[in-house]
Amino acid sequence: CRRWSLPNAEHYALQYADGRQTYITELNRGEIKNGSILRLTTSPDQEAERLYSGIQSNNSDVKTDSLKKLASLSQDVTFAQEFINRNGLKQIFYIVEEGNEALGSAGSLPAGEMLAHTLKAFMELMEHDFVSWDALSAAFIKKIVSYVNMNAVNASVQQLSLSILENMVPTSRLLFELVKKEVTLDRLLTHLQVTNAQLQLKAMALLIALLLAATDAERQDMMDYLREKNIRQFIHKNIIHSSEPLGDEMAHYLYVLQSVSLNLCERRMRTSMDPYSQEQRELLQSLRQTAFESENEAPASNFSTERRRSLCAKEFRKLGFMNNSNPAEDLRRTPPGLLALDNMVYFSRHTPNAYSRFVLENSSREDKHECPFARSSIQLTLILCEILHVGEPCSETAQAFYPMFFGQDHFFEELFCICIQLVNKTWKEMRATQEDFDKVLQVVREQITRTLSLKPTSLELFKTRVNALNYSEILKLRQTERLHQEETLAVPVLGGEKGRGPSTTPAVTCRGCHKVGICPSAWPPHAWHRACWCRGTGSPHARALLGSECWDPGREERRGEWALTAPPLAPVPVADMKMLLLGKECPHTKEKSSGKQNKDVLELAFSIVYDVEEYCLNFIAPTRYEFCLWTDGLNVLLGKEMTSERTQTDLDVLLSMELKLRLLDLENISIPDTPPPIPKPPSNLNFCYDF
Repeated sequence: CRRWSLPNAEHYALQYADGRQTYITELNRGEIKNGSILRLTTSPDQEAERLYSGIQSNNSDVKTDSLKKLASLSQDVTFAQEFINRNGLKQIFYIVEEGNEALGSAGSLPAGEMLAHTLKAFMELMEHDFVSWDALSAAFIKKIVSYVNMNAVNASVQQLSLSILENMVPTSRLLFELVKKEVTLDRLLTHLQVTNAQLQLKAMALLIALLLAATDAERQDMMDYLREKNIRQFIHKNIIHSSEPLGDEMAHYLYVLQSVSLNLCERRMRTSMDPYSQEQRELLQSLRQTAFESENEAPASNFSTERRRSLCAKEFRKLGFMNNSNPAEDLRRTPPGLLALDNMVYFSRHTPNAYSRFVLENSSREDKHECPFARSSIQLTLILCEILHVGEPCSETAQAFYPMFFGQDHFFEELFCICIQLVNKTWKEMRATQEDFDKVLQVVREQITRTLSLKPTSLELFKTRVNALNYSEILKLRQTERLHQEETLAVPVLGGEKGRGPSTTPAVTCRGCHKVGICPSAWPPHAWHRACWCRGTGSPHARALLGSECWDPGREERRGEWALTAPPLAPVPVADMKMLLLGKECPHTKEKSSGKQNKDVLELAFSIVYDVEEYCLNFIAPTRYEFCLWTDGLNVLLGKEMTSERTQTDLDVLLSMELKLRLLDLENISIPDTPPPIPKPPSNLNFCYDF
């Protein structure tokens, strides 16, 4: 202010010039980044005072401009607090409650625009949580509801009104009941059928808020009513297949609606069968009667009690129940509980031909080859519950909904009808027996999940694709994925000798006390009169080779002892190494000797050339194994490839074991990452002699 000679510096403030244009305060000044552009503007309290007066002006242009500016500045928490402290919300309530002239249709743009700015400012001010939603007056809420329920209202006003109600619903039970009563589901369905995507989005948001805030019983009633009104068709036609692309927010709302609908199955899924329930027993008996009633020449009532009981047990066994004398026991496990019974009954009543064909076809097979309908249905229901996340809470960010869900009533039951027939088909393709039951269901799970990942738009398309994905196709896909995985995993193994760096290989070179002889000149081994020994320092971070002299040449078996006790030579730094010479290239092998002795020396000799005055350190390894260890380790330290036959042998062993293990046909048996625990020794392990 001094720079531009502005009086009353307390009436000014700094503000970000870009983005949300937040005011700079003592609380957020530390967040200013280098390069941020700030501007000098009126302070929040002065601006709040000016706009508070402006929204009360009788001049419509001044009032509209003030409301527009208010809607923009209300995003800033400092300004919002100043405006609310001046009782600004009360004035906004007054504009909404009393301003009937503010209502405008598409033909009355100024009035509609003024109301839209007012509602926008109200929304932004309420976002800061300075005022509770419970403080809203009944007249204000009634006015907002009227904007939602009226037809000739500016689209922006309706969108903002829906957003206000959406934010209001979760805050209290009283507000939820008020909104649920005043804004009918029919009205929300009407908004879902319009072409305005934003209006559809806000209507869907309010519907989801009502569903999530409702009790289980209220949610069930609301979903039943929406099902009667064919909400799925509205969504399928007007939202999913609309000309405009589906946004992330709408995708999330559709996911929530799908999840809420599927979770209505949770109660039946977590309820086990009650053998004393007449209704449940009748449902169970209907499965048997639908499949076998026509087979019996005489009605079961003509048989004795024992005969009728025996006949029922036989028929329940043919149906695939594990406990054929008391099939209700099979349905006591939760999940899937009674949901499995509901699915079986739905399948038998809505597709009776497919049901009878499934049961009778398997009844004519050998016992070990028949596909048990009841057992398969119970396990399949559990699989579908897991895949569709039935009973799990809704995610706050997920967007994974299935388009075909909104194209079909009784989605879960219809999906079951398709998949239970898939079980029978896959069972025959795998030529499975009772022992293969889990394996078959694992394949079926894979068929379902792979097909669902393609997001089919209808159940008919799902049925076509899942049936095309037969067992042989699953095996091909598994083989392709396995080969891809092997290629990915094999690269580090094949390239292992290239990837090993100096930081890891000193441990290979220096581990233990592998020692090689240092030949001070080109003498053959039998002519050594003075010999030296060399080894690594024994540390994984070794940076030098240590040597020691053996002053008393003698017997071979004492040489190691002398090497450990002899006085040490000066360490040779690894960093000074220039190159590694092998065999004939070594200086100490160039003098002629007898053929056999020279050949032995050539196979075990190597030399290290140093940068310092062309100094060489000549070695003769005691064995070929020691030669391979030292030359490989030194090559890696020099940044070169390991070339010994020992390296190739080790890699061949590793690669052959890895590939052989992964190419085994283990028939879906997963290989554990950790070895199994060692069992306890047997009780008769008493042959060990006790010293």
